[in-house]
Amino acid sequence: MNWLTDTKIPVGKTAKIVIDWLQDHAAPLFDALSVALKALIDATLWVLQGPPPLLVILAFAVIAYLLQRSWKISLLVIVGFLFILNQDYWEETTESLTLVIAACVVCMGIGVPIGIAAAHRPRLYSVLQPVLDLMQTLPAFVYLIPAIVFFGIGMVPGLIATVIFVLPAPIRLTHLGVSSTPDTLTEAAQSFGATKSQLLWKVELPYATPQIMAGLNQTIMLSLSMVVVAALVGADGLGVPVVRALNTVNTALGFESGFVIVVVAIILDRMLRRGGSK
Repeated sequence: MNWLTDTKIPVGKTAKIVIDWLQDHAAPLFDALSVALKALIDATLWVLQGPPPLLVILAFAVIAYLLQRSWKISLLVIVGFLFILNQDYWEETTESLTLVIAACVVCMGIGVPIGIAAAHRPRLYSVLQPVLDLMQTLPAFVYLIPAIVFFGIGMVPGLIATVIFVLPAPIRLTHLGVSSTPDTLTEAAQSFGATKSQLLWKVELPYATPQIMAGLNQTIMLSLSMVVVAALVGADGLGVPVVRALNTVNTALGFESGFVIVVVAIILDRMLRRGGSK
């Protein structure tokens, strides 16, 4: 079988050529992107770490009640965050929440418009499908390599790797919601003289809201699953003690930080779950 390996398709070499070319010719773009993302991260960190922890917890509880109209969910949020305070992981938790919130802002800001465009243009979605499949199936660790090359070490490359891994979810679910709008609704709106923009904002997006919210929920959960991977490129947060526990074979630290990540995931999932108690 040597004849087959002798004619190896240069996948890796081609990727390296592309990355080297981007590094040489697109450095100003990456620098500007890094500055913008760093500003978003710093602003979110200031909001979460500036006020006293109890005030931030109360704000999350109020947001949970406004979203779900359930005092039980608000109580769950309070108890969960108090547990995190008790375990002395507040700073790491706010850093991970910053990464999650920043990833949600970027992913939803990019994914929802692309999903809408793909729903209106089937050919565009047929082109996007293999790209989205690649983004979701390629190991997340692979994204760290170009992220380090282009953005160095810190929160920004962790955010970039997270966005690449998470972005397919809001695109797919937005496409699903908009494209599944019943023809009877669109025909009725058109018969009353609705323009394309009115059709989008008053018919398609309201109908697709459950799917878009599901995309937001998936974005948050997938972003949270990337905190450990992001820690490998210097991103702060709950992934740091997990990596430290792995390197030192520290069972107590591993279970402690891992359980805190689970608590954060439960809090965020319950806050954004559709169909809360009214």
